[in-house]
Amino acid sequence: MVTPSTTSGSAALFRRAHSVTPGGVNSPVRAFNAVGGTPRFIESARGALLRDVDGNEYVDLVCSWGPMLLGHAHPAVQEAVVAAVARGTSYGTPTRPEVELAEEIVARTPVDKVRFVSSGTEATMSAIRLARGFTGRDLVVKFAGCYHGHVDSLLAAAGSGLATFAVPGTPGVPAASTAATLVLPFNDRAAVEQAFAEHGAGIACLVTEASPGNMGVVPPLPGFNEFLAETCRRHGALFVSDEVMTGFRVSRSGQWGLDGAREGWRPDLVTFGKVMGGGFPAAAFGGRADVMGMLSPEGPVYQAGTLSGNPVATTAGLVTLQHATDEVYAQLDRAAGIVGAAADKALTDAGVPHLVQAGGNMFSVFLFDESAGDVTAVTDFAGASAQNLDRYKAFFHSMLDQGVYLPPSAFEAWFLSSAHDDAVLDRVLEALPAAARAAAAVPPDRSARPADTDQGDA
Repeated sequence: MVTPSTTSGSAALFRRAHSVTPGGVNSPVRAFNAVGGTPRFIESARGALLRDVDGNEYVDLVCSWGPMLLGHAHPAVQEAVVAAVARGTSYGTPTRPEVELAEEIVARTPVDKVRFVSSGTEATMSAIRLARGFTGRDLVVKFAGCYHGHVDSLLAAAGSGLATFAVPGTPGVPAASTAATLVLPFNDRAAVEQAFAEHGAGIACLVTEASPGNMGVVPPLPGFNEFLAETCRRHGALFVSDEVMTGFRVSRSGQWGLDGAREGWRPDLVTFGKVMGGGFPAAAFGGRADVMGMLSPEGPVYQAGTLSGNPVATTAGLVTLQHATDEVYAQLDRAAGIVGAAADKALTDAGVPHLVQAGGNMFSVFLFDESAGDVTAVTDFAGASAQNLDRYKAFFHSMLDQGVYLPPSAFEAWFLSSAHDDAVLDRVLEALPAAARAAAAVPPDRSARPADTDQGDA
């Protein structure tokens, strides 16, 4: 295992960035606030490996927070993007790649039509506007710990009771923006039933991460998504499934391919991002034809974007999905299983109370204090918040020092790619025992809790 020799170049760039960018970063989790230390400024990447400006090499277990399903600098994606750039980078007109990518998405998922945007935040914001326009209602239901981008109405904290309206979850969000939002505990059927019993006639939609990865990986309990879809249907609300993270990542049809296709239900609207952009800023929302028909220019609900359906981004996304074969998903599932099992063994051997929890090939590691007892599952944000964050910090830095780049927050998913072959995986497995011992050396301390979860780069 190669130990990083110096971080002076990253430190110098971070100082420069601080003078021109708030916090020195363009998305909060990149600042390493949750783990401390110097953020690594990456110069290049190929396959499963990152190289920083100091020349240090790392095995990448972040994969740009999900998009790099095929690994970095995949030859077919690179070739297609170079050809697309040679033709021009933006036209402000319809193009062939956006049609072909839309056809690919419709073929893989339960949506009839799709509209492209430039970020997951924009996709969710637009889906909620469309749901309100379609139903003529205003209220939105979401779950604590689920992240749907920095939409004002969804940056909300729970009120004083299960079915009370939310309060702003961050400065800068006015109370009026969250006054029509209900925040419920995830995986809690009784809370959902109470909210719809009290407010059902006014609820436009319920939005949820199809399988949450922004409080760590906390999958829906069996049948929970089906229950949400049926509850919305009975009350005339729309079920919005956020697959920005899981879409085309956990299966060729996303999380819906793992539960909805089998159980026989479908969401009314779905949001997509990350993998479908192939590493470029691209996202989408789609759904039932009658709902999407309310969208301008067919209908009265307005939505637009200068760079929506950008030809370079849609080309990258199309080629990525075309290469996301059954063999790719089999390799992803295998690699994630190997790393997850090895992390579990290393932490068990070191005597660290923990839980390795997976949703498809996304997984995360929860580290607890001895007083937590035998934790068999984390099912909601309260459970995820019971972690010993100092233990994760020690674990993270030990892995980083050994050349393995983990998510710099305990509240994030670990991502692998089809480029994570056995040689790369061996480097991760070699680093895990020392990282587990570093976590074990941290004394119990559950007094500190984060102000927020530094949720993702969505």
